[in-house]
Amino acid sequence: MTATVAIVGAGLAGFQVASVLRDQNFQGRVVLIGDEPHRPYHRPPLSKAYLLSTSDEASVAMRPDAYYADRKIEVLSSTRAVSIDRNHRKLALDNGSVIDYEHLVLAVGARNRPLHVPGYDLNGVFFLRHLDEARALRVRLHKAKQAVVVGAGFIGLEFAAAALKLQVAVTVLEVADRPMSRALSAPMSAVFAREHEKSGMRFMFNTQLKRLIEDEGRVAGVETVDGAVIEADLVLIGIGVIPNVELAATCNLEIRNGVAVDAHLATADPHISAVGDCASFPSVYADGEFVRLESVQNATDQARCVAARILGRTPLPYSAVPWFWSDQAHLKLQIAGLTMNHDQTVTRGDPESISCSVFCFRKGRLLGVETVNRPADHMAARRLIGNHTALSPAQAADESVDLKAIAAAAAAGANP
Repeated sequence: MTATVAIVGAGLAGFQVASVLRDQNFQGRVVLIGDEPHRPYHRPPLSKAYLLSTSDEASVAMRPDAYYADRKIEVLSSTRAVSIDRNHRKLALDNGSVIDYEHLVLAVGARNRPLHVPGYDLNGVFFLRHLDEARALRVRLHKAKQAVVVGAGFIGLEFAAAALKLQVAVTVLEVADRPMSRALSAPMSAVFAREHEKSGMRFMFNTQLKRLIEDEGRVAGVETVDGAVIEADLVLIGIGVIPNVELAATCNLEIRNGVAVDAHLATADPHISAVGDCASFPSVYADGEFVRLESVQNATDQARCVAARILGRTPLPYSAVPWFWSDQAHLKLQIAGLTMNHDQTVTRGDPESISCSVFCFRKGRLLGVETVNRPADHMAARRLIGNHTALSPAQAADESVDLKAIAAAAAAGANP
């Protein structure tokens, strides 16, 4: 019997597992199951170039249709997996069919966190994660005059920056006291708040949405819990995501803010792995604590790790350096490492400019580096963190210190 690898989730992580298996000459059956009607596509452009009509739908596709036929990757679109029978290694689909698998990969991703306030379902209220959402939002955005964004995270600010380019007035509501507070240090948040405000973006911090105001079935504005009313003909909700764990729960796999996996990205069932936005794993960059990362890098590298194990190679712990990016108008944010729980920051470069880096430390140990428009610092940071190189706060702040040379020496096994 030919071994079957069933991959649930046709986003980047799922696609990469399938692609790497075929690149590495896996001879079994590969089935890629996605609940959207589209073939796998790239999500990052949806909140930027695609909204501005500089990117069409063909350009966001990961591969043309012929790729899947040539590689013998079976793509089941508009199909949802509904249950897993671990004892018999069977995956049930919503169309009534059942797939017998040798290995099952859960790449089911995450979904938008809902905000159930009065008016949340009005015409003109949007989320932004899927292609269909982006398509509808783009049509509305090109006709809008005033937009309100609920949530000052990556997606909200990327959308807001795109809207400003189209001459749409934008107000951003945020429950925290600064933008991207869950992801960024206070110094880097300050850079983005300042620069976005210069561009005309209006922030309202320390507040939250009370209700959406209706005008004949369409959104006409919002009211905050403080009683402020802002007119709007478009509202984007961007308050984070929830990992899709329901399928894993049907067969009693452990859930820990995601599908819990070990250092090799395997669940408690050796025939089931999880990758990407849905996977919660022990990270060496978080002192072994379980984390769940939402990034292109994480999806891609985890997919390669799992594919290698399925191919029978000596399993290696997942240890890729986490890195992230967000393009917001003229600001390119890049983050290397995991900066949560830092207790000290030092800035390299001028924080009053649009080109600087913030190094985040805990008890003198470098955790991560946030950069804006400083790609060289970012690349050096990835090498420093990946090699667990000692770097002092004083060295980080001193621009005469050659970070690239220290990273190269560490990679070569020298003592910098």
